[in-house]
Amino acid sequence: MKTRYTDDVLQGHQVITRLDVDELPMGCHRFWFRPQENGIGQSWHLPVVVYRGEQTGNAPKVMITAGVHGDELNGVITAQNIIQHLAEQSVVGTVVIVPTVNVSGMLMHTRDFIMSDPDASPTNLNRIFPGNPEGDAAQRYIASIWYDLLAHNADIAIDLHTQTRGAAYPLYVFADYRIPQTVKMARLMNPDCIFDDPGDDGVLETVWNRSGIPSITVEVGAGKVLQPDMIARSVDGVINILKSEGVLEGDTSQPQHECYEGKKIFTVRATLGGFALPKVEIGDQVEMGQLVAVQYDSFGDEIQRYHAPTSGYVLSVNLDPMREPGTLLVRLIQ
Repeated sequence: MKTRYTDDVLQGHQVITRLDVDELPMGCHRFWFRPQENGIGQSWHLPVVVYRGEQTGNAPKVMITAGVHGDELNGVITAQNIIQHLAEQSVVGTVVIVPTVNVSGMLMHTRDFIMSDPDASPTNLNRIFPGNPEGDAAQRYIASIWYDLLAHNADIAIDLHTQTRGAAYPLYVFADYRIPQTVKMARLMNPDCIFDDPGDDGVLETVWNRSGIPSITVEVGAGKVLQPDMIARSVDGVINILKSEGVLEGDTSQPQHECYEGKKIFTVRATLGGFALPKVEIGDQVEMGQLVAVQYDSFGDEIQRYHAPTSGYVLSVNLDPMREPGTLLVRLIQ
């Protein structure tokens, strides 16, 4: 099936309901992709930018997505900066960038997709790929994005995220080590750490990999916090991958940061409600039993101490001190 154009033009850009990059001429193309209508009969619109360059025999199609979670903005800004960078470059092959997937969540300043159905709960979109065209609004939304925008337009894929609001990550990559191409891509990002990720059902990275399209998930720091240095590193990493794939000219850069690679994740969670202060920082190497957080009640009295369940690399800490029972305090990778 070819690109489906509507009669609508929004802010000077054509509105489409399906994209086929193979039929586009060389150049930069900007569209609004319409997956479905919302509860008042208006349409969600996702910005899509396609750079279509010279099509050599091995010219790849690269898909870059961001904003699957609505409160993860560093990834969105990273994607926008990549758009700006590529505008000044000569591209070989095709690069497709979708910088804001979860429009509903972004507008509501929340991680999840918010449906207007009064019986529907907020939905984590990165647990329901590839969606279901006969399901609820969130399932249908994702099904349209997957089948009409993403699935047939990529040879490799990069999905940009951050930690959720109230916590932080370093520059951190999920990669399935059973797929050599994903490991190569992960290391080319020059991250602080990489997790050997076999993948979970419903996650975009997993669905890509199971579809034969090597994919990585890149975590760009903290949720709902602008971190220019982290964004710049992420842009450099994606450009590094594009150079490695022959999409852009130039040599790939060598790692500038020591990278920790691990296979197991351990999360220290609050057992009480109160105000928790981390006693470690991202990137620290801790030993089993080391103090990692102290929690206080509303009067400022100490109520709980938390210790590392194992040795490992500090992958995440809470930024928001107010913690309910069961919420993240510190996450380790080993």
